Amino acid sequence: MEFLKDQPTRLVLIGAAAALVAGAVIAGAMVAGGRGEKTAPPPASQGGLVVETGAPDDGRLDPAKPLRCFVAGQFVGEMTLIDCAKRNGVATGALDVGVDEAGNLAAADQAGTMLTPLPPQADAIPLQPTAAPGAPGQVAAAQANAPAGACWRYTEGGWRKLPTDQTLNACVQTLFAGRCERPGGATYGRWMQQTLRLVPGKVEVSGDNRSFRTIAEQASNCAISPIG
Repeated sequence: MEFLKDQPTRLVLIGAAAALVAGAVIAGAMVAGGRGEKTAPPPASQGGLVVETGAPDDGRLDPAKPLRCFVAGQFVGEMTLIDCAKRNGVATGALDVGVDEAGNLAAADQAGTMLTPLPPQADAIPLQPTAAPGAPGQVAAAQANAPAGACWRYTEGGWRKLPTDQTLNACVQTLFAGRCERPGGATYGRWMQQTLRLVPGKVEVSGDNRSFRTIAEQASNCAISPIG
C-alpha cells in the first residue's frame, strides 16, 4: 500500500473514481428519460388493405373527396359523389359505392363486375325469413358439420342480413339459386367475412373484394351445384 502515499498516484485514482461516478449518473438519467417514450409500431404490423371512405372517426363517405366514377359501366374520371350522381342522372343515395378492379374507391349507378360493394355496416337492415330453393335435404350429410355464419344479400344499393346464420352452401343457394345473370352483370352477397358474386355460369368468392375465385358452377336452368 506504499504506492497510495504517493501524491500523483492518489490524484490519478481520485480522478478515475470521479469519472466512474459521473458516467453512472449520466446513464441513469438517460434510462429514466426514455421510460416515458412510446415506440411506434413498425409499418408491417399495420399492414392490410385499407379503403378510406371518409373521416377516420366516423367511417362515412366524404362528399367532397373525389372518387372514381362509372357511368353505364364506363370510367368517366374522378369526381365527388354528388357530381358522379349528376353524371349518372340519379340521386346521390342511388349510387353504389365500392371497390373497382384496381382496388380504388369508386361509385356507379349499379354494382357489377367493375365495382364490388363495400362490406355491410352494423346498421344494415335485416331481411325477413325466406325459404332456400332446392331439394330438401340436399347434401345434408356433407353440410351437417359445416360452419354457419351471417348471410347477406346486396340489393337496392344496400346490404340486407338474413335473419338466421347459414352454412356457405345454404347462403349461396338462398341468394343465387334460380337466378341467372346477364353477360357483364353481377349479383352480390356476403357470407361471414367473404364476398360472394354471381356472374354468368358460376358463383365466385373473395376475401379482399378484389380477387375472386369460383366456388360453384351454375347450370343453364340457373341451378347451382352444391358446395361441400
